Amino acid sequence: MSSCRLCGGACGGADLDPLLVPSLLWLWEQVAAAGDRRGDATMTLGTVTLRIPVPAQERAVAAGLVPGKPLAAGQTRRLPLEHLTAAVRMRGADLTPGAVAAHAVGRPLAVRAAQQEAHRSERASLEQVFGQLRSQLPATAPDVLTWEAFARSGWLARLQNGPTPEAALRSAFDVLARLPEPGREVDRRTLVPGDPHALDAGSPLAGLVLALAGLAGRRGARTWETLGVFGDDLTGGLVSLGVWPKGWSLPDGAVATLPPRTLRDCVWQRPAVSGSWVFVTENPSVLTAAAASAASPRARVLCTSGTVSALEVEAVARLVSAGWRVAVRADFDGAGLAIAGALLAGVPGAVPWRMDAAHYELGRSRGGAAEVHVALASCWDDELRAAIAAAGVAVFEESLLPELLADVEVGAPRRH
Repeated sequence: MSSCRLCGGACGGADLDPLLVPSLLWLWEQVAAAGDRRGDATMTLGTVTLRIPVPAQERAVAAGLVPGKPLAAGQTRRLPLEHLTAAVRMRGADLTPGAVAAHAVGRPLAVRAAQQEAHRSERASLEQVFGQLRSQLPATAPDVLTWEAFARSGWLARLQNGPTPEAALRSAFDVLARLPEPGREVDRRTLVPGDPHALDAGSPLAGLVLALAGLAGRRGARTWETLGVFGDDLTGGLVSLGVWPKGWSLPDGAVATLPPRTLRDCVWQRPAVSGSWVFVTENPSVLTAAAASAASPRARVLCTSGTVSALEVEAVARLVSAGWRVAVRADFDGAGLAIAGALLAGVPGAVPWRMDAAHYELGRSRGGAAEVHVALASCWDDELRAAIAAAGVAVFEESLLPELLADVEVGAPRRH
C-alpha cells in the first residue's frame, strides 16, 4: 500500500472518524498551524498553546483530548503533546497529533519548513561545488565572482529555481575553463561540444556564464568579445540603400545587407555634401518602397529589420563622425518606440523622423491601427506619449509611406 500523501502512512489501519468530527476542527487547525511554524509534521513532543473556542459543544467534545480542568470559552490552555499523542493512539497504533491534524485540514504539515531546509541544504552543497570548480579554473580563465558576490547578484536564486542546479553550474564552469587565452579568440558555437546553440543569446547557460564572469545584464556580441568569444557575425545587421562603408562601390538604387562583421568596425564613406541625411527605419517595407521609387542619388536609407542591437546603434552613430546627419523612426508600438529610443539615445544629434503626436494621429486616421495597448516607457516625447496613451493603439510605419517617401526623395526629414 502506498504511503498517505497527507501523513506519510501514519494513518494506516486507524479509525480516524471519531477524531475528525467537525466540532474538533478548531483543535486540529491549531495543531496544524503550530506544526507548520515549527517544521514538525508529527507534533508528538513539547506543548502547544490552544485558544479555547466559545461554542460549548466544541469544548465538550475535546474533553478527552485536552487534560485538566473543564475548558472555558476564550481562555488559553497549554496542551502537552505527549498526552495528545497517547489519546490519538487509542484510534491507531502509529497515529500522531500531526497526522490527525493533516487529515483534518487536508494538507501535509510543515511542507514549507521542509522545503526551506532542502533549499538551505542545496545551497550549502552548491557553495561547496562552486568553490571546487572555481579553484580548478586555469590561470588563463577570466576572473570569476566570489560565492558571496554570485549569491548577491540574484543568479544563485535563478540557479536553484532551475531543474538541475549543480549540473548547470558545472556546465557553466566547463565553458569558462574552455575560454581562450588573452589575445586569442574562439567561436562561441564550439564551446559546448555537441550543442552549437547552447550559448545562443538568451539561453540560461549563456546568462549563467556571463554572470559568473561578472558580465550579468549585458547583451550582444561585444559582451562575449571581452571574453575572447565571437559568434555568428554573418547574418542580421542593417540593410542599406545608398550609404556604404568606405571602399564599397554599388550602383545607385542598389540595396545590400551590411552584416555584423562589416558593421563592427566599418568606416562610412563621407557625404558629397556635409550634413546630408541618412534615414533609419524599422520596417523592410519602407526600404523596399524607397528603393522602388527613389530616383534621386540622395536616397539614403538604413533598415534595422526589427529590434536594433547595440552593435548596430554604434555603427549608425559612426555615420555622424563621417559627416552625415541621422533621422530615425519605427512603428508607433512598444517595440518601435524602444528601437527609436535606442537610436536617439545612442546616435549623436539624431532626430525623430515623423515620429510625433501629429503623425501618430495622421497614421491612426488612415485606419489599420492595431487594437492593442503599447508600452510607453521608451517614449522620448511627452505629447506623443500622451497621444498613444489616450488612443491605446499601435500605428505602423506603412500608414505614413507617402510622407516618408517624399522626405527620402527630397533628402531631408520634415521640419517642424
